[in-house]
Amino acid sequence: MIPGGGQPNMQQLLQQAQKMQQDLAAAQEELARTEVEGQAGGGLVKATVTGSGELRALVIDPKAVDQEDTETLADLVVAAVQAANENAQALQQEKLGPLAQGLGGGGGIPGLPF
Repeated sequence: MIPGGGQPNMQQLLQQAQKMQQDLAAAQEELARTEVEGQAGGGLVKATVTGSGELRALVIDPKAVDQEDTETLADLVVAAVQAANENAQALQQEKLGPLAQGLGGGGGIPGLPF
């Protein structure tokens, strides 16, 4: 048996975990500030959401407004918001995926809350 036998340095592990947690918090803050857009109807309806999925803006081209057919407009709004949220999820995966895996997606550190 090797003296110290391959035991990980707990202090070093804790420091690495703390840094990963800080990196994750910073990435989450960046996502909350970053805006992404989704559109429907060839750009007739545009939705802007933050990278964390909060709806920030909705732009409706007057050409999309038909008083006789509000259902189509509602469908375009829903589609634009869904597209924006899909873009936000892709951004989340890009920014948080590697960090989340480092914090526990691949086994984590027993006894730590992540």
